[in-house]
Amino acid sequence: MSNKYQDFLFFNPNCENVSFQGVVEKVFDYMTDQPSEFYEIVIGCDSDSNERPSFPVVLVILRKGRGGRFFLTKIRYPEDSKKRFFTFRQRILEEVYLSCEMALGFRDSIKERVGKSPLKLNYQFQYVHADVGQNGPTKDMIKEVVGLIKSNGFEAKIKPESFAASIIADRFT
Repeated sequence: MSNKYQDFLFFNPNCENVSFQGVVEKVFDYMTDQPSEFYEIVIGCDSDSNERPSFPVVLVILRKGRGGRFFLTKIRYPEDSKKRFFTFRQRILEEVYLSCEMALGFRDSIKERVGKSPLKLNYQFQYVHADVGQNGPTKDMIKEVVGLIKSNGFEAKIKPESFAASIIADRFT
């Protein structure tokens, strides 16, 4: 699978900027540091309200009940790109598309990396967080967004449970 995230740098407040493969290694190292713990990996995205918004996409790994880490990259389409987001709906769907695209690439990469380890790591990667909820202007998009996420093989979390998109990525818009 082609993964455009391979060429991106990811920010983490605890370490230097890292490549996509570096994120895979950091997540793997975090899990192997305490291999008996349970881990959950989630991805979410947000955007600002410009016609040419930036899209911070965040990957979160939680050591359940014991904190976690996140890695974030910002996607901004070049000025000469034909990609424009004139409506709120277009921006939300792009957030979900970018989240699913990264989730698919990361799921394959971490599965391959964990498969090479003799350790039995206990993790799940089943949720994509979407910045939509029952209140506000996104309430009419919930079925569409949840359907898009499910069609990519993940389960959707929406507000107030979608912290990766609505809290962490939101800080970086």
